[in-house]
Amino acid sequence: MSASVIRAARERAGITQGELARRAGTSRPTVSAYEAGRKSPSLATAQRLLAALGAHLVAEDDIVFTDVPVGRGRTVAVPNRLPRLPVERALAVVELPLHVSWSTTDRRVDLADRHARARAYELLLSEGTAPDIAAMVDGALLADLWAQLVLPRAVCEAWAPLVAEATGRLASAVTHR
Repeated sequence: MSASVIRAARERAGITQGELARRAGTSRPTVSAYEAGRKSPSLATAQRLLAALGAHLVAEDDIVFTDVPVGRGRTVAVPNRLPRLPVERALAVVELPLHVSWSTTDRRVDLADRHARARAYELLLSEGTAPDIAAMVDGALLADLWAQLVLPRAVCEAWAPLVAEATGRLASAVTHR
């Protein structure tokens, strides 16, 4: 477990190392050593520390992207499952990379704005790299917008099975351009 996980959880909880140590039944120097990366807690100890902070460990399958051919020698990055982002990132103001949004000088997008998010997702699914998609596309918000997106047919066909799997509905109601 990364030292930053314990520190971040403690800071979110707003408590000191000493208070965490008291709650978890360990010493402050031990908590400090875990947070500094000088010691690594066992899985049981990490679970106890996080439980004392009102948090828990979650194991998720990695998201793996595949380059899917969409014609004319182009590919789009498609994940094995829809990514989920923390709310603050899913609804953040982001700057689209130049290779995604090259036709405008202001590439900032407020993802909290549904219309702006839809336009950004259209660009990201069509032009974005795997890191772009992983950083800016939230699967639940994508599924919610899916029927309103205007995507090239091949991009839609590449992504539709993921949306259908996530929603349990047929995901072909996207407008093609």
